Amino acid sequence: MEVNTGKTLWDRRDKLKIMAEIMEVAKGRQLKTRIMYMVNLSFSQVNEYLAFLTEMGFLRTSQENGKKVYETTEKGSMYIENYMEMENILQPQEFEASVLAR
Repeated sequence: MEVNTGKTLWDRRDKLKIMAEIMEVAKGRQLKTRIMYMVNLSFSQVNEYLAFLTEMGFLRTSQENGKKVYETTEKGSMYIENYMEMENILQPQEFEASVLAR
């Protein structure tokens, strides 16, 4: 039996969106735990994403009071800007939506 929850394919977060959310949170220099809770990821997921984003140069790490802190780099900020631009392009326009509804 199929249950209709009202969610569409576009309601789910993909990996690109999750990466953008992590980098947005890390703009303010954040601990891993804070990122994990703010982006709603499991411990293993946040570890995987942080390792990838750091390796790719989107995030950098530093030590603060003996703890590892993550911060978005300039490259990461460019990713966020480009991602948001693409997200806006992919959003249906009100006019187009009303025409399609007819």
